[in-house]
Amino acid sequence: MGRGRAEATVPLNTTGGRPLGRPPAASLFWRGQEVTGFLFVLPAALLVVGLVAYPFLYALLLSLTAKQAGVAGQFVGLRNFTDLFRGDIFRHTVRNSLLFTGVAVVFKTVLGLGLALLLRRATVGRRVLRGMILLPWVVPSTLSVLGWWLLFDPLYGVINMGLSKLGLITHRIPWLSDPVWAMAAVIIVNVWRGLPFFAISFLAGLVSIPEELYEAAQIDGAGKVACFSRITVPLLRPVLGVIILYSIIMTVSDFNIVYVLTRGGPMHSTHLFATFAYEMGLASGDIGKGAAISLFIFPFLAAVAYLQLRITRGQTQ
Repeated sequence: MGRGRAEATVPLNTTGGRPLGRPPAASLFWRGQEVTGFLFVLPAALLVVGLVAYPFLYALLLSLTAKQAGVAGQFVGLRNFTDLFRGDIFRHTVRNSLLFTGVAVVFKTVLGLGLALLLRRATVGRRVLRGMILLPWVVPSTLSVLGWWLLFDPLYGVINMGLSKLGLITHRIPWLSDPVWAMAAVIIVNVWRGLPFFAISFLAGLVSIPEELYEAAQIDGAGKVACFSRITVPLLRPVLGVIILYSIIMTVSDFNIVYVLTRGGPMHSTHLFATFAYEMGLASGDIGKGAAISLFIFPFLAAVAYLQLRITRGQTQ
């Protein structure tokens, strides 16, 4: 009797008959999982906020101020951006960046795909070749670019000496002192450095294509060109899209190659956004305009990153 009266005083849940004062064990379990997941994500979130969000917001604030090194900044709105648009050097920098990025990405894509096809068909020393291919990409960029700087030397450089010995040139090419040749030099070094990444990435995509598709196409009478255009390219298109978009982001924001080889010269003919922002913001001390230059390319990079995410999500769905 007493026990029945004690149980009757406990409020019951009308749906499941469980006491309302006690949360279900499953609810406690999932709540603990949420807290654990939050704790695991928290360090990465702090890194993103500290290394990405805060610098970006601070750069945005600097771009809206007339900030000089060692002097308190004064809010000027969009004046830094309008002043840049009126300057010939900045417009020249925009053209240089588009030319540099477009030509370098095209060459890296074509040569990288060709090199990946050769590596796929290699039978002797395959692992050694794949390891050696990665050397230009693994070596520190500053060290490798210094080596290229010596190669491009107009008097003692190996490139001019070799071309002269082969009879391909009659006078030495001013690689780093002529505007046209200087742009060609920085593009050559960028292609050389980025080619291994393209080749290995395309090779991974080629290996994932089943050989049975090529065998069936050859049985039906398809040649190598038809197999490449009807099988290789369509199945490799997702990898091509991701790698090309990623390379556009990395190429347009390149700094080391141009700064070590030419420092943006001669006559600002090789300035990119990164090198011009460095010269304006740090070398000249106009931090506000330097921040504005670095932020000018942000909408373009955001659009490219959005396309890359769309392609990546399309692959996983």
